[in-house]
Amino acid sequence: MRQGLIRWNPKFVRTLLCLGVLLFAGSRPLAAQGTIPSRTNHDDAIHQLNISVQDLVKRVSPAVVEVLVTGYGSPDEGDSDQSNVVGKERSLGSGVIVDPTGYIVTNYHVIKGAERVRVVLSPATTGEPQAKSLLKSRRRVLPARIVGFSRKVDLAVLKVEATGLPTLPFGRYDEVEKGQLVFAFGSPQGLVNSVTLGLVSSVLRQPDPDSPLVYIQTDAAINPGNSGGPLVSIDGDVLGINTFIYTKSGGNEGIGFAIPAAIARYAYLQIRRYGRMPRRTIGVGLQTITPELAGALSLGTQDGIIVSDVPPDSPAEKAGLQMGDIIVGIDSMPVDNLPLFVMSLYLLNSSDSANLQVLRGTKKLGVTVPIYEPRDDPDRLSDLGDPSKDLIPGLGILGVTITPEISALLGQLRVPSGVLITARVDSRLAVDSGLVEGDIVHSLNRMQVTSLEELRAAFAALHPGDPAAILVERDGRLFYVTFEID
Repeated sequence: MRQGLIRWNPKFVRTLLCLGVLLFAGSRPLAAQGTIPSRTNHDDAIHQLNISVQDLVKRVSPAVVEVLVTGYGSPDEGDSDQSNVVGKERSLGSGVIVDPTGYIVTNYHVIKGAERVRVVLSPATTGEPQAKSLLKSRRRVLPARIVGFSRKVDLAVLKVEATGLPTLPFGRYDEVEKGQLVFAFGSPQGLVNSVTLGLVSSVLRQPDPDSPLVYIQTDAAINPGNSGGPLVSIDGDVLGINTFIYTKSGGNEGIGFAIPAAIARYAYLQIRRYGRMPRRTIGVGLQTITPELAGALSLGTQDGIIVSDVPPDSPAEKAGLQMGDIIVGIDSMPVDNLPLFVMSLYLLNSSDSANLQVLRGTKKLGVTVPIYEPRDDPDRLSDLGDPSKDLIPGLGILGVTITPEISALLGQLRVPSGVLITARVDSRLAVDSGLVEGDIVHSLNRMQVTSLEELRAAFAALHPGDPAAILVERDGRLFYVTFEID
């Protein structure tokens, strides 16, 4: 913007003077002595709004925590050559307490690669002015245990050893409305327990058309460090978990996204019970009906999703579902796109079956199909490997013992036991072993390896200068990787 002297237009000046006279004439009279009246009336709407917001913040803030993480992470996730290499780093995020015995919900990416997790509790509110209360308060920092997580939906559950903690309830996602007021809590840029105000911009946003995940979009200011914190309604209910932002500058641009409360609540309950969120599917190919698809196939409708594939002898085929069927509802709730259908499998039906409303030509049918977790789902392997216990720093790997469940996911193995390498670790202390993500270790210097503990012990027994030969299975082929201990 160019700067310079302002040239006043006489007509513009006269207009300003007229406006000033009108404003002065319409203003309230001053007191007799010429003093400005004191603002003591708190009954007007603006003061009531201010008091209500302050009360809400006081109720919500104690249940919001800061999450401090020390561990391993990818130095550049955009670099495909380094995507499976992790290095030491520190990070922080936010979380919300959902159970008074110390269960906390946050984002998976906040604790990804964590070796050590600590939680900073917010001080309890007192009757004193906030500034004075905060100056006198001390931060309470507790170690946290990772109960489990889901990479797919980017959620994790932590546990601290404490009782009687303040909590926030999950709100009803089906009652969220575009335009309603919301508050984003968290620790943006490390600024502990901050709050911002905004609106719900969209109740069902799908940023990635190839992903079934949907989000609440908000213009409440969200910045790095807000991840894992709650998006809260004016009633103090958690409507979503703040997850990511759309930005070109790296800071808030008014386009933030939160995982809907219904998904967060379901994931929390599943992770708390199983340590992960089992995938739910009916095992068929599905596509959202587009105008082009409807016209080419003469479907006669653009609502619903079409069944594009039904595997032979699958549970869905045995239930009566056919290729070309159009699914228009699930459990009597209309569905007109694939993301909504996928979300419905998690949220609307907690049983092991789904009641589908189907169009087959001109006929309307009801088909009940089983919901199950696919045993060969490769995404299940992505949740394996916990740096807090599965790390062998000197060897530079994260690994897990192959169990029957993992073996079933990997398919037919040449040797039915060993250690699966889930990630490499970028460490100056690590040897250049030649191992890569996905390798299966079967022996070290002729010593059979059937568990991570055996691999750790065998490696620890080596001394500087000792040669090492690891028998590895990679892509169905057995061979040795060799190196020397530094």
